[in-house]
Parts: sequence; C-alpha cells; structure tokens
Amino acid sequence: MTPPMSDCILVFNAGSSSIKFALYGVEPLESLLFRGEIEKIGLAPELAVHDAAGKKIVARTLPADLDHDGATREISRLGKDLLHGQRLAAAGHRVVHGGTEYAAPVRIDSEVLAALAKLEPLAPLHQPHNLAPIRALAAHAPDLPQVACFDTGFHRSQAPVAQAFAIPRALSEEGVRRYGFHGISYEYIVSRLREIAPHLAERRLVLAHLGNGASLCAVRNGRSVANTMGFTAVEGLVMGTRCGAIDPGVLLYLMDTHGMDARALEDLIYRKSGLLGVSGISSDMRTLRASQEQAAHEAIALFVYRIVREIGSLAASLGGLDGLVFTAGIGENDKATRAEVAAGCGWLGLVLDEARNHAGEGRISAETSRLEAWVVPTDEERMIARHTASLLGLSASGLAAPP
Repeated sequence: MTPPMSDCILVFNAGSSSIKFALYGVEPLESLLFRGEIEKIGLAPELAVHDAAGKKIVARTLPADLDHDGATREISRLGKDLLHGQRLAAAGHRVVHGGTEYAAPVRIDSEVLAALAKLEPLAPLHQPHNLAPIRALAAHAPDLPQVACFDTGFHRSQAPVAQAFAIPRALSEEGVRRYGFHGISYEYIVSRLREIAPHLAERRLVLAHLGNGASLCAVRNGRSVANTMGFTAVEGLVMGTRCGAIDPGVLLYLMDTHGMDARALEDLIYRKSGLLGVSGISSDMRTLRASQEQAAHEAIALFVYRIVREIGSLAASLGGLDGLVFTAGIGENDKATRAEVAAGCGWLGLVLDEARNHAGEGRISAETSRLEAWVVPTDEERMIARHTASLLGLSASGLAAPP
C-alpha cells in the first residue's frame, strides 16, 4: 500500500540582496527538512542549502543577472527536487510592515498584495523585497496558497500611548505612529521561553534582537509593551548601516546646509550610518572586533551604550525587569557584546556567569544574579511555518500557543 503523501510548507524570508528559505513538513510541523539561502542577489548570487542536520547538500553560483523573481523561481524548482514526491501545500512569507490594517497573519490575494505594496515607503529597504517572491509565486504557481506574516503584528498589543507620536492628530489617524519591528522573532522567543524557562516566560522581560538590524522589545506576560523601533525600522539602536535614533533637526540641518533631498537622507540613515558610518571600516561586528582601529572600538562602544540606555528605558516601561534575552546574529554569537551589555546592566542586579556566557545558548547569568540573562536562538522561518499551517488549517500539531 502506498503511504499517504505528506504536505510541506516553503518559507521565504527575503531581504534586499538575499532570500532565506526553509522547507518544513506539516506532520509534524516541527520537522525541518531543508534550510537555504541565495546571497548577493544583483552582484554574484550564490546558493547554499543545508539539510536538517546542518550538512551542506547544495552549493553553486547562479547567473549574475539573477533578480528576486529569478531567485524565487530557482528556489521553487529546487524545492520540488528536494521534496521527493511530497506535496508543497503552501508558502509563508515574512513581510516587515502590515500597517494599521494587518495585525495577524493573512492569506494573500491581489487585494492584500496591493495594500501591502502601498506600505513600501514605510520600509523601503525591506517591503519591496518581501513582496517580490510573493508576486513571483503568484505568477508561476497561482494555485499555491500564500500567507504573509508581519514583523509589526506582535507589537499591536501595545497601549495606544506607547504607539503615539506627539504630532497633530490628523497625522496619527493617517497612520503615522510607532509600529515596532522584529515581531516574528520576538514571538518565537516567547514561545521558546515557555518551553525552556516557563518560570520566566510570563514575567517582565527585555528581548534583545541584535544583528545587522537591531532592536529591543519590552515584554510582559508574553505580550509586547514597548519597542525601540518606531514608524520605520531605522529608529532606535545603532545598527549595521542604520543610524538608529536621531534628532529630526539633524535632518533639517542636512537639507538646509548640505542640500540633501529625501533620497539622499534615506541613503544616509539606512545605508551609510550605524556601525559602518561610525567606524568607516565595516558594518560587520566580527570585523570590528578583530580591528585595532580606534574608530572600530568607538563604533562598538556606541552600539553597546545605546543598548544599555534603552534597556533602562524599557525597564521603566515594565515597572521593573526580571529577565534579559539575547538573540539574532550578534546576540547569539558575540559573547563580548553580551558581557559589555551585562556590565552596563549591573545596576539592575545582573551578574553574568563567564563560563556560561562563553558557552552561549541557555542561561548565562550567575546563580546570584537578581536578573536572569539568557541566549535563545531565534527562528523566524519556523514561526512563519507555524502561522501558515494554522491559518490554512494544514495541521493542528506543533503549533505554539498564542501569547
């Protein structure tokens, strides 16, 4: 007797020059089949795929003129080869901005896609690239159900005062407000804490998503209370190439004194600032840590200073703090940054265990610490797969309980 064909979900996490993807089995949903990435799109695209054990099974260079549409088709073709007779049941996508209309995952149709395209000015580095694979799949596989999951959705639980700017009410009603980002990552971290540290999961936490894009989120009872990012993903912390919080008067000064227009300012605050701008060397923390240049040390110091300062602000929004969780590329892998942030949080009662911090994943605070610190690897693709399966009714197993 032929065994029943199992279903799979293909997840896309598209950026400006790369597309991460993953294939998950529906039964059980937690079964990662393959994970891969096409990097350097528009330059010298390279494809790499790893199996569930982390073994590289595909590695090749792709045509130099490959765009996001072509990359999506390449991934789709590869996915069919890797499925070995299993059925591709749906595709799930990370979409950075859901605006005021979309607070929860949604099945994509032409009306939804048009609405999301209107939000591109709010996330110019992300939204157009998030939507490119959706359009490509809609054109080449129109019967495949697609689901959008939003980085902004997790933060819709915040109180109105936490989402407001002090601007004329008409502009606020138009949608100019604090949205917050990295919500899919934060939602996943909350779900993991419920599994590995249930005593901590519902308490007062600051989650630190530290990577090329960086933000902090204040969480209480598993729900977002405040976030360092705002109307766009450029606000808040120092990032790889983004400046983070900046006095709007600086932008007016640059317009008046240097003749910079909107596009020049966009290029400055999104692509030429942050760690790259301050160091003049690199946006990559690994490169800066290895450098002996004073400017590299100053860039790192500013990165850490802003994190520590914002942790204090978020602790105030929570009325105290019980836990600090590091995640994402820098948060998961750079023990020096974790140690420096922890040193700045000594006033909160945080004491790091040096051996635990060196080891990485899990609890890294000392037993004597009043504040618990953890390293929890994020998995946005898995969270997207969960939402996709749940929304489409593909499986009831393996789903995380909603926060």
